Amino acid sequence: MTSTLIRNCAVLVTPDSGDCSVQDAQDIHITDGTISAITPTRQTPPSDAEVLDATGLLAIPGLTNAHTHTPMVLMRGAAEDLSLDNWFNQKIWPMETNLTPERVRIGARLACAEMLLSGITSFADHYFHADQVAQAAAELGIRADLAPTFFTSTGPEAREASFDTARQIRALSNPRITASLGPHAPYTVSEEDLTRTAEVARSENFRIHLHAAETQEQTTSSLTHHNATPIRLLHRTGILEAGAHLAHACALADEDVTLLAQHADRTVIATCPKIYLKLAMGNTTPIRSLQAAGIPISIGTDGAAAHNTQDMWESLRLTALTEKHKEQDATWMSLSQTLRLATHPNTLTPGHPADITLVDLSAPHNQPLHNPLAALVYSIRPADVIHVLVAGHLVVHNQSLTTADLPEILNQANEVADSLVTLTTPDTIQHYAP
Repeated sequence: MTSTLIRNCAVLVTPDSGDCSVQDAQDIHITDGTISAITPTRQTPPSDAEVLDATGLLAIPGLTNAHTHTPMVLMRGAAEDLSLDNWFNQKIWPMETNLTPERVRIGARLACAEMLLSGITSFADHYFHADQVAQAAAELGIRADLAPTFFTSTGPEAREASFDTARQIRALSNPRITASLGPHAPYTVSEEDLTRTAEVARSENFRIHLHAAETQEQTTSSLTHHNATPIRLLHRTGILEAGAHLAHACALADEDVTLLAQHADRTVIATCPKIYLKLAMGNTTPIRSLQAAGIPISIGTDGAAAHNTQDMWESLRLTALTEKHKEQDATWMSLSQTLRLATHPNTLTPGHPADITLVDLSAPHNQPLHNPLAALVYSIRPADVIHVLVAGHLVVHNQSLTTADLPEILNQANEVADSLVTLTTPDTIQHYAP
């Protein structure tokens, strides 16, 4: 049995509904990776516990990055000021012909380091060579759900290989690493392949992580080619019934919300607001109507090829701001609502995994501290993160990784980045034409 005590911190309380709050002068007791108790700070800590002095720090549930493509950090800044179709067709999908397992692992290591150092304790990834992302996540100690990507254009062998990769990730039996199935999207994956994916998911108890209804163009095209919206297509192929983790869902018809509500117990939608703004996608995830229908919402960064960072503080801030602006309601997407979306399903409650981020709000950009919740949503920066624990393991201590050598990670990334983004042939892995 291992015992850790986080001593003398403030604690963010995130109830399922209502206002979040902060309790001062608390001790968080951790036993075998789980929060066993939260008590008022004692003068004398238990003698059998490893003590982490957190005086002056605020403990929050670790942030969850609900949708990303971690190896794309190697493309950071390499595809700028482009329309969505040119972003895909001139840059991203041609660059991805240069992917190798080694480059994917190197990129994922950099992204995992960036996420941990900014307070993210778990992420949902959707990319190629997902077994290499699993290696990186396991090494750095972050929690991850990994969905190996496939397109129909690469043939049934690639589809089945992606399923096998998900099985291999599951077979690692790492309690912090799980797997989902990863068809790319309804506009790049055929109805037959979506149906096959749903069958495998149901029979082998996988969830399915994919993009859906990102733009109105995609929804309109789906109606033309399939006589169904992307969400209706996912319904009739069994994807929603199997359990879906949907990225974006920005261009929804009213009937789509009704269909999603029928599967609300097995559906989650990840919103990534920065890329909607940057790529001028026209819509954002309709969070208010989806939540009113009981459909869970989470927040992600998407890949750094568009988002530029894996900074969830930026994503949660933009979620609050874009929602207030879109709804023309300054009371909507409150501080508490936003923090719940960014931390779910993590919570600082006895019996839950000890996935904990400790932040210092004493910097000038957070002071004076009239409201710590406001600082967490609108002021904080990744550099304010001091310590991070995943399953009770201290993976960031005093703003430094404990599980890997950051200079070595950066050196490797810089050594391979140019060879990944340099286009020497007209090849592309896919053509964007919804």
